[in-house]
Amino acid sequence: MTKVFISHSSTDTWVARQIAQHVRQCGAETFLAEADIEHGDDFEERILDAEPECSELLVLLTPWAITRTYVWLEIAFFKHSRKRIVGVLHGLSVDDISKDPQIAVLLKKLDLVDINRVDSYFEQLKRRIGTGGSSHG
Repeated sequence: MTKVFISHSSTDTWVARQIAQHVRQCGAETFLAEADIEHGDDFEERILDAEPECSELLVLLTPWAITRTYVWLEIAFFKHSRKRIVGVLHGLSVDDISKDPQIAVLLKKLDLVDINRVDSYFEQLKRRIGTGGSSHG
């Protein structure tokens, strides 16, 4: 089963929940910290345990997320494992990312998708997991 780790800042939880719902409708499972980490769990350990179970990372890139240490840690875990990383821009543009000297080059190399075009990601996800989608993107 395909499982998508959804990385986001706590400020963006509502948007992350909406994305997770769409990912599940595509036929994949999700890991979303606010839903999958319980009170009293070791946050870092749960993230470390979740990464090997997930086939890809969808990172919600917002003005708040790019300053969050855990978002960068999650990106690093998935990069190290050579897994797919999809950056979804919300409140930021590709230009914002490419011109910001504080943002790591590895993020600048990704094919980032604007949140208003995130349906294209869902269609690609469906094709990858064999649950449908059109033959053109």
